[in-house]
Amino acid sequence: MTFALAYPHIDPIALQLGPFAIRWYALAYIAGLMLGWRYVKFLVARPPGAMTEIEVDDFLVWATMGVVLGGRLGYVLFYKPMYYLQNPLEIPMVWQGGMSFHGGALGVIIGIIAFARFRKRNLFQVGDVICCAVPIGLFFGRLANFVNGELFGRVAPDAEWAMVFPGGGPLPRHPSQLYEAGLEGALLFLILFGLWKLTDIRYRAGALSGVFLAGYGLGRITAEFFRQPDAHLGFLWGGATMGQLLSLPQVLVGLAMLAWAWRRGPVGKAAG
Repeated sequence: MTFALAYPHIDPIALQLGPFAIRWYALAYIAGLMLGWRYVKFLVARPPGAMTEIEVDDFLVWATMGVVLGGRLGYVLFYKPMYYLQNPLEIPMVWQGGMSFHGGALGVIIGIIAFARFRKRNLFQVGDVICCAVPIGLFFGRLANFVNGELFGRVAPDAEWAMVFPGGGPLPRHPSQLYEAGLEGALLFLILFGLWKLTDIRYRAGALSGVFLAGYGLGRITAEFFRQPDAHLGFLWGGATMGQLLSLPQVLVGLAMLAWAWRRGPVGKAAG
């Protein structure tokens, strides 16, 4: 028997002002950046104090540039290099869709390194508080993917929560965007907040960054088993998807960072 929930057809355009359209996708990025900014200010106001609240305001610009430029260039290079080589004028057309988390992550990492050196702050402490906020943006980004009906899952005729997506054919599919919102967004946020709040891990500079990298990678690898691979890429080496191949090194780097931070010991913790 085939089950299927009705896909809630939501107009990708949240607000139309004459020729100007405000899309849910853009609002998701804005919400992620704004809420992440406020959350980082909350974290740095408490020990070990990776930076000042004013510096957080400054970093918001760096983060925005890293997310947008890195995310777009990552998509261009990782997913459709030949297409954009033939159509270079479409590279800046981000409103047409096409952003890579791994590219955005690299962009933000470069921003963190440059910011920490410029402000003479501990690189890993800055990275820790930023990584704690990233799942907020991931959560809203995946919800925007769901609204757009893109990046849908594999065929799942026996799943009672499966949906028939526009552009996905007549068969019901996993709403994998919601799986990713839950794993990469909500769950990872709660894990990081719980560790920061209930343990002393925040004093081990780099440890929370390691947890984030490994946690995101594991969540993405898991969700990719339910997500339909990009049509122009399909399944790659060993039946893995591009998302899984890009996430595996991230897991290894995250675990290595966590082990290094633990051996290094606490940084900036008051005695007693």
